Amino acid sequence: GPAHLFRLAGKCFSFVESTYKYEFCPFHNVTQHEQTFRWNAYSGILGIWHEWEINNNTFVGMWMREGDSCETKTRQTKVHLVCGKSNKLAYVSEPSTCVYSLTFETPLVCHPHSLLVYPTLTEALQRKWDEAEQLLYDELITDQGYKKILKEIFEEAGLLKATEEKEAEKQSKKISLEFKTVEKCSKEYKQLSEEIKNLKVLLDQHGIAYKAISAENTSVEYVSHKLATAVTTALNGSKDEHLRGGTGL
Repeated sequence: GPAHLFRLAGKCFSFVESTYKYEFCPFHNVTQHEQTFRWNAYSGILGIWHEWEINNNTFVGMWMREGDSCETKTRQTKVHLVCGKSNKLAYVSEPSTCVYSLTFETPLVCHPHSLLVYPTLTEALQRKWDEAEQLLYDELITDQGYKKILKEIFEEAGLLKATEEKEAEKQSKKISLEFKTVEKCSKEYKQLSEEIKNLKVLLDQHGIAYKAISAENTSVEYVSHKLATAVTTALNGSKDEHLRGGTGL
């Protein structure tokens, strides 16, 4: 996001409305505390820093999600950033059940270019955006296609969280890869086991005794290597004996 707004990180701003005190800590969370002497006064999290709200390619607010549970969902808060003389939490409302709206005033957003998304991106993502603009201008993509590319750019930049569908797709690919790896591993294990079997048969055929493998390392690769070495050594030894004593001299 806009680098100059990170000056607000580590600070918290309060607002009291009726019997509730709200606290907004930019890039951290939003909390609500009931100002009452009741033993079960509510005190909880209305949202944790999640992602930016972007409209017309401009940062307009911050989404704080995954707060305390509220019936079947979790509490979430949208923080609107507006120009003001000082940093302060100016207004709080609950437009729908468990969804809160905060207005945060700050001089950091008063400049007309202070909330533009494009300047905050890396050169590579800016080029990607420029290319999308050109494609739209040349009518090679629709407005919907252009918006989709922008969304992908914002997600890649970490300004927006990837949708649940995308996360599910990523997870699915990961599981698929794991299955491929396990399948490959099983296949190779089978091949090495077969190799060990053949090496043992070869040793038996030549009447060569082989030492039991140490319990320290019983991996298939290790056993296979040791047996192959034993076969090679034994066969070479047999050949040497023949060369030295089998000539009749």
